[in-house]
Amino acid sequence: MITSPHNEKLKLIRKLKARKHRERSGLFVAEGEDLVEAAEAAGAQAEFVLLAGRDVQPELLDGASELGSGTRVIGVYRERWAEPGGDLQVHLHEVGDPGNIGTVIRTAHALADGPVVLGPGCADPYSSKAVRASMGSVFARPPARAELGVLDGFKLGLDARAAVDLREVELDPPVVLCLGAEREGLPAGLGVDATARIAMRPDAPNSLNVAAAAAVGLYEVANRMARRD
Repeated sequence: MITSPHNEKLKLIRKLKARKHRERSGLFVAEGEDLVEAAEAAGAQAEFVLLAGRDVQPELLDGASELGSGTRVIGVYRERWAEPGGDLQVHLHEVGDPGNIGTVIRTAHALADGPVVLGPGCADPYSSKAVRASMGSVFARPPARAELGVLDGFKLGLDARAAVDLREVELDPPVVLCLGAEREGLPAGLGVDATARIAMRPDAPNSLNVAAAAAVGLYEVANRMARRD
């Protein structure tokens, strides 16, 4: 059992809190029984797993944790990246909140047959916050990385300022659903084929959170594509 805070595995877990070290090593941390079980179910091989009271003193695991007191298990895994593709995938541009990244990965896992494709300026999908928000989907459906221009399919941007309702857009697969940062949205010249808005009540706020918008957009597009089959 690990009894020293200077143990190499604990030191690595603490280092992996920094994005630069994750990128350099290609490793990341998953905390909690649910995430470790999700990794196992997806066939993700752990570099190592530390269980409090079996492999390491509980207070030492708490000290390495980003969740704080009560962490029971921490696993270290190697990052996996998918290739873009599928009849329906999501492209994110400059989405900087890791919680939103993880939530979109979780939603796309449920509704799309393609991955979430991260474009420039996006948060790290393998940060602890993103991994937790994905609820394990980052293991079962790893993200991809690519510029929008190299993706195949009809590129549909969601934009609260668009004149056309999403329900009115003609869609033929493959479809790439494109979303940008909440304040800036999608920049002009990004290369989308069309933009559409999600219809909301007149007294509603100007726009949805990007993760919520992705969920509504994916549900609408996925169900319309399913009715075509």
